[in-house]
Parts: sequence; C-alpha cells; structure tokens
Amino acid sequence: MRYLKLLVLAVIAIGLIFVALANSQSVELNLVPAALTGLIGFNASINLPLFVVIFGGVAIGMLVGYIAEWLREHKHRSQVRKEHKQVVRLEREVDRLKSEKNKGKDDVLALLEN
Repeated sequence: MRYLKLLVLAVIAIGLIFVALANSQSVELNLVPAALTGLIGFNASINLPLFVVIFGGVAIGMLVGYIAEWLREHKHRSQVRKEHKQVVRLEREVDRLKSEKNKGKDDVLALLEN
C-alpha cells in the first residue's frame, strides 16, 4: 500500500511539472480592470509565470476551503468538548459516591464489591 501511495504521488508530481513547463510564459496580473484605471488613478500590476498564477489560485482556494470547513465544524467540536467535560464530571461523581458507599466497610469487602 505504501508503494501505491508513493506511485500516485509521483504521478501527481510529474503532472504538476508538466503543467509548469507548459505554462511558463509570463502574464501580467492587474489589480484593477483597465476600464477603471482612469477613475481610480492607479493600477498595480505584476508579471508572473502562468503556472505560478495557476498553482497560487489552487493553493488559495484550498486554504479558503479548509478555513470554511474548520468554521463549519466548530459546533461539532464544541459539542464534543462539552460532552467530554460532562463525562469527566460524572466519572468524578461516580468515584465520589463509591468512596462514600465504602467508607464504613472493611477494605477487603469494598474491593470485592467494586
């Protein structure tokens, strides 16, 4: 199974290298559309290879997706945390009640009942 995982990762890496080599030409990214440049008065632009733009867009999309999923699952994590605190509280109460029940008894009999 480990070799299969490595094979899949190698195929993905080779595919990404091919995409990068095929899209190495430079493109200009503008902050503001050309039609609005006169209205705003400035236009920040940068020249990057196309594969950097593609991979950067994929990375930003994945990051936004991970953050959105983490925020969506917040209610589930808080519910689990609350239930864990309740379980710990109840376990302490059970231990306390067992110790109160066994206070007046012989130690050997108390161990046998538990």
